[in-house]
Amino acid sequence: MPGDGHAIVVHLDELLRAKDMTLTELSSRADITIANLSVLKNDRARAIRFSTLTALCAVLDCQPGDLISYAPGQD
Repeated sequence: MPGDGHAIVVHLDELLRAKDMTLTELSSRADITIANLSVLKNDRARAIRFSTLTALCAVLDCQPGDLISYAPGQD
């Protein structure tokens, strides 16, 4: 998001497509609200808890670097 002061990009949409999983299914399996997942998915998150990151990585069978990346110049 321009002007929000960070250059972290969340790749939740891409991972969901790759795993053929819906946001609703991820919400249920990771025990994270759809609202919170939507904030992550739409790049509106300002922070992420390690417990959330752990749950997402466990359900999506991925590493944190698969889920988030640093994109300088995108802020």
